[in-house]
Order: sequence, then structure tokens, then C-alpha cells
Amino acid sequence: MLTWQAAAVIAAALLLAGLVTLRFAGNAKALAVAPFVREGGVVMALYALWQYAGGLSLGHTGNAVARGARIWQLERDWHLPSEGWLQRGILHHSLLMQACNIYYATMHFGMLIAMLFWLYARHREAYARVRTTIILATTACLLVGLVPVAPPRLIHVGMVDTALAYGQSVYSVGAIGADQYSAMPSVHVAWAAIVPFAVITTGRSRWRWLILLHFAATVYVVVVTANHFWSDGIVAVALLVFSLAAQASCAWLVRRTTTLRQARVAMRPTTVVLDEGDDISVR
Repeated sequence: MLTWQAAAVIAAALLLAGLVTLRFAGNAKALAVAPFVREGGVVMALYALWQYAGGLSLGHTGNAVARGARIWQLERDWHLPSEGWLQRGILHHSLLMQACNIYYATMHFGMLIAMLFWLYARHREAYARVRTTIILATTACLLVGLVPVAPPRLIHVGMVDTALAYGQSVYSVGAIGADQYSAMPSVHVAWAAIVPFAVITTGRSRWRWLILLHFAATVYVVVVTANHFWSDGIVAVALLVFSLAAQASCAWLVRRTTTLRQARVAMRPTTVVLDEGDDISVR
């Protein structure tokens, strides 16, 4: 994965390129491309923020393992399926396990970018709404994630850090920092839920429901790679629902305010000023 510094540089370059193109473009094609480049910069800036926030913490990481252990025990009390049991089912299938590691490292952001490109190119009217949803849900996840929580691979419950085992870890080897203690909630799952939400509610093809496979695959790989608990995904989806509800409430409030303002203007009495000598006839 890109570091937040690299993502920030790319975001700045794209935003600057979009601004320069809009200002100095001399043809219609360049003007058409400029907003696309600008939006690419916005998305990369969001990615940089996610990467940067992953290294922040509101508490001592020493308590992260204890929090992770409490979540593990709470899930057992709730009789949720064991993440360890799910991992053991494929742990000795090296090709499948490596594929899960790659999917975890790349597809959460890759599918999100692909979905945004598709929206911008084919369904421009829905793009701004979905982008706002991504910003709200990601911000909510990052705020909760400031409280450090260790993932299953770091709480000594018998789960294997599969990415580290196969040399595919996206984290610094031998250096456990705050970014590895931001398991709760799972931004991977939040983004994976936004993708089918956008595709299914916007698209018209009968095949659009297949995008749900991406959500299912993401939930599966974040668990079998020991990077997240079930609870991380549950909380992420709950925050997404909350973000959608807040977005819908704000939109309703804006529409309601606009309607009331228009109604007041329509009911306002009209004053007619007549000049001396004007003749008014009633027929």
C-alpha cells in the first residue's frame, strides 16, 4: 500500500493538475478531463488521511491487546463463529492464503476507485452523493479507530499473521506501531459495503447484484488473515448506516427549508405602485 506521504504527494499533484487545466486549457477535451483529474486528487487525499490517521492514537497501545482480548471473549459469549476456526480451514492452502493476503492489501481501495471512476463516467448525478458517503463513513471509522485495539493476530489466541508468514505484510516488519492497533472498526469492510451500495442503487443491469461478492470476499479475507474481528466489520457497517442516515437527514432538512422559504415568498403580498393618471378598468 502507498504511504500517506506518497498518497499526499499524488493528491497534491492531481489537484494542481486539475486546477491548472481548468485555468489554462485551450480545448474542450482538456476541460472535460480537468474535473476527473481533480476528483482523483480528492480521493487520493482521502486515502492519505486514512493512512495517516492509522498511525495516530488517543491512548497507550499497551492497552490495545487487552481490548482485543475483551472483544474476542465477547464474541465467544455471543456465540459468533470463531475467527480461528475460519482461518484453520485454509491455513495450509498456500496459494489461497496468499491470494487472500493480496486481496486484503489491494482490493479495498482498488474496488473503491474503480466504482468512483464508473460513477463519474456513467452516473455523474450520483457521484457527489456517494463521495460524501465515503467521506462521512471513513471519518467516523477513523475517529473510533483512534482508540487502539489489537487485531486477532496480535492477541495470542492461536491465529497466524498470514501476511507476515508469506512475506506479504503491508506493515513494517518488526515494528509494531499504532497503525497495527487500529483494528476497530474495519475501514476495509466499510468501503467494501459502500461499493455494492453505490452500484446496486445506481446501476440498472441485472448483473449488478454480483458486486455483493466483493463485500463477502472482503469480510472473509479480513478475518482469515487475522487482521480483524467479526465485530470490526459489524461496527464499520453500523457507522456506514449512521452516515447514510445523517446524510439523508441533512438532505431532507435542506429540501424542507427550501420549500418553506419558497412558500413564504409565494404568499408574500404584492404591492402595485400606480403613477398619477393611470387608468384601471375592470372588465
